[in-house]
Amino acid sequence: MVRTGSASVATAGPTLAVVAREAGVSVPTASKVVNGREDVAPETRRRVTEALDRLGYVRRPRFDAAKPPRLVDLVVHSLESSWSGAVLHGVEEAAHDAGLDVVVSAALSRTRAARPQRGWLDKLTLRGSAGVLFNLAELTESQFAWLDQHRIPFVMIDPVLEPPPGVVSVGAANWQGGVTATEHLLSLGHERIAVVAGQRRTMCSSARVAGYRSALASAGVAHRPEYVRYGVFDESVARHRMRELLDLPEPPTAVFVCSDRMALGVYEALAERGLRVPDDISVVGFDDLPESRWAAPALTTVRQPLAEMAATALRLLVRMMDGERPEGTRTELSTRLVERASTAPPPGR
Repeated sequence: MVRTGSASVATAGPTLAVVAREAGVSVPTASKVVNGREDVAPETRRRVTEALDRLGYVRRPRFDAAKPPRLVDLVVHSLESSWSGAVLHGVEEAAHDAGLDVVVSAALSRTRAARPQRGWLDKLTLRGSAGVLFNLAELTESQFAWLDQHRIPFVMIDPVLEPPPGVVSVGAANWQGGVTATEHLLSLGHERIAVVAGQRRTMCSSARVAGYRSALASAGVAHRPEYVRYGVFDESVARHRMRELLDLPEPPTAVFVCSDRMALGVYEALAERGLRVPDDISVVGFDDLPESRWAAPALTTVRQPLAEMAATALRLLVRMMDGERPEGTRTELSTRLVERASTAPPPGR
């Protein structure tokens, strides 16, 4: 038994010093890699990991092989949003059925990129978590590599960007949702339909806008670039984007907003101008969060099954923890339109 720092590592064959010499690093650095520390450069981690495998170094299992893993992590962007509440509800129910405990943390930075904060991965190994669910997360290449090298299974729920090949993720049918929202407005007689989206680079936002454009094209309605506005999934930004649309020489008579939260900002911008929903302008949201029912008027929206997405992700994670590998890496759950009171034919129809 070789003791390095506060962790014990069982070895068979080469010692940690031999591994460090093989990788061209110090023993403390090799120890950090073995014990799952995050503060190691990706290239250094790669060299040490390859040396461990090449020399046949046996690392101490993080779990008792005789007992099934009992703990998983759920990492969310915020614990304050109804979005996270729906995700947590789905994970909690599925985890209960699987006999697992869940550690919930808002470990994603509040910066533009929702990435795990520095040091969080270190805590993951210290907790002995069997797997991780990331919700609305954007991981770096080194963080993906860290999880892979430490053999920690993980699933991404609605990832911000397209994950690397082989990464398992669960999301909604965003493209079809964009089509459904736009077709609903077209069926009411609208042709001047705008879209207020999140960041252009995000998977869900780009897919919803693509669905919007596809529905317009299928209906023979010309796409108007000035009607497409990007921002972030934030009420204040959406309010600003709606003001821009209203200032156009020919403003839209309807708007598809790519999240319910943003739709509330759109409502505020319309109220500022003395415009009524849906008499003067129709609004469709996306998500079907509780806020959509509380809005006045109640918001017509595209429902994405957040709780079901989270439960599906947890069940996939359990299979991966048991050594299985899902056949496909991307699972999409269907969306549907929920009609309420925020849409009507355009004025004069």
